[in-house]
Amino acid sequence: MKGKYLITTDSWFTAPDGKDYRAIWGDVEIVSDEILGVKTNARSANWYAKVGSEDTHVIIAGCQIHYAIKSEKRPNTDGVTAVDYENQKFADHLAPNKIYIAEAEKLTE
Repeated sequence: MKGKYLITTDSWFTAPDGKDYRAIWGDVEIVSDEILGVKTNARSANWYAKVGSEDTHVIIAGCQIHYAIKSEKRPNTDGVTAVDYENQKFADHLAPNKIYIAEAEKLTE
């Protein structure tokens, strides 16, 4: 698995910009558990996805990846319309972006 992917994670994560996200997009390389400098056991993730550049990247445990969508095109990061159901009524509202863009210029801002 190499190239640009949109990866959806099972849980929220905090990105280098200090905000919480549920997905990340960028160049992906699958790496072993040795990237963190420790050897994991059978009860831990034994592979990881490195997303971003060689100098600055996010490491995601393989067991936390829910979806991986190959896409060379940068995804929409504008706010999106979401629907909530409150008091037996549907309400549209603008929801913040949940995708972190892991590109060198983004990570160094």
